[in-house]
Amino acid sequence: MERLLYLETPVGRLGITASPDAVTRIFFAREHQSVPSGRSVPEICTVETATPLLRQTVRELEEYFAGARRDFTLPLSPAGTPFQQTVWTALRTIPYGETRTYKQIAVQIGCPTACRAVGMANNRNPIAVVVPCHRVVGSSGTLTGYAGGLDVKEHLLELEKGK
Repeated sequence: MERLLYLETPVGRLGITASPDAVTRIFFAREHQSVPSGRSVPEICTVETATPLLRQTVRELEEYFAGARRDFTLPLSPAGTPFQQTVWTALRTIPYGETRTYKQIAVQIGCPTACRAVGMANNRNPIAVVVPCHRVVGSSGTLTGYAGGLDVKEHLLELEKGK
């Protein structure tokens, strides 16, 4: 059974869901989030009643927002197609404080003409912040769409640049 915890952060409220073994979603709570098909409604909990994994997730996110964490050690289990999984794995290789273009990710995964598909997979990333889709920018370096909003994307990139 998945459990859901809400966390207030400098970029707004995040919802975190986890199974007993892995984080399954981190999303901006201001978004309308439906339960993915085939999944049961998660039980809502507080930090006090959270599982050890949810408490670890809160701790790592708080450290990240405080500028004290660059890498996450959480076990992840995002639901997605094999192509999406490949893109999300590639996103986790983008170093803290750096960006990549959709084209660079497409080349990295061996599909150099799949820029738009990479963009769609990026858009469907179910684990915001930890799977750093905010580090992907347009070909000219411009900020492009982000589930949390471009202001949040800019905030995360500025945080990682130490500004």
